Amino acid sequence: MEKKDLRKFIRMQKGRFTSQQLSEMSISVIKRLMASPKMKSANTVLMYYSLNDEVDTHDAVDRVLEQGKIVLLPKVISDTEMELRRYTGPEDLQDGFFNIMEPSGELFEDYAGIDLAVIPGMAFDSRNNRLGRGKGYYDRMLPKLVNAYKMGVCFDFQRLPGIPANENDIKMDEIV
Repeated sequence: MEKKDLRKFIRMQKGRFTSQQLSEMSISVIKRLMASPKMKSANTVLMYYSLNDEVDTHDAVDRVLEQGKIVLLPKVISDTEMELRRYTGPEDLQDGFFNIMEPSGELFEDYAGIDLAVIPGMAFDSRNNRLGRGKGYYDRMLPKLVNAYKMGVCFDFQRLPGIPANENDIKMDEIV
């Protein structure tokens, strides 16, 4: 299957569930994420503030912050780029591109200082390849995360046997 067909397939799969069901399914994924040794040892964590069809990270973002870690969230700044902003609490969030809640905190540019990157995706495969939404935001950012352990986060139905990938695609280190 081509990437666009896989995205369409995953959107159909997501459509089989209510927002409430996806939220409930998120609980076990977030439990595994929070219990991960990589999460426990990380000092600087790149998270994402989930859309309503993604694994719900809203509470997890605040829990990671409460653990005394530096929390970073992406902020879309153009049709092709996003930047990272420091998250210090819910008061930092404002409606951004694509109606995604985005941080307004301090700009963060020390990509090499990120220990753990929690990355969303439309799908992941058994070789830890990631299929994004098709805009390429994470594809452009992931190569900058030279020291970060990259942890893809998804629902079970988003795990596929294979995803088309090339040598430029950055693999995840682990999928939760």
